[in-house]
Amino acid sequence: MSTLRLIYLALAVAGAVLPMRHFLAHMRAEGGGLAGLIDAWFVNRATEGLVWDLTLAAAALTVWVLAETWVRRNWWALVAIPATFGIGLACGLPLYLFLRTRPVG
Repeated sequence: MSTLRLIYLALAVAGAVLPMRHFLAHMRAEGGGLAGLIDAWFVNRATEGLVWDLTLAAAALTVWVLAETWVRRNWWALVAIPATFGIGLACGLPLYLFLRTRPVG
């Protein structure tokens, strides 16, 4: 495996673990589960702007993943879509790059 692919994989793992650690800690401390976490994302205009920024970037990544997967027939790359919306863009984007750079065939 190339150094670049290892970097993508490391970033995908870090992008899953680091944000999720904070999300889970917030949900444990504040209660309210996922609904409470989502409410916290909209607590002020700065965090709301960040949520919209990440949501639009996730949508752009989704369009890219779908378009390239259709052309390249690299169906495993579709895993990046649920990773992006279920975990976060910091996981989904490097995961897609990792899967995109794998040898297909």
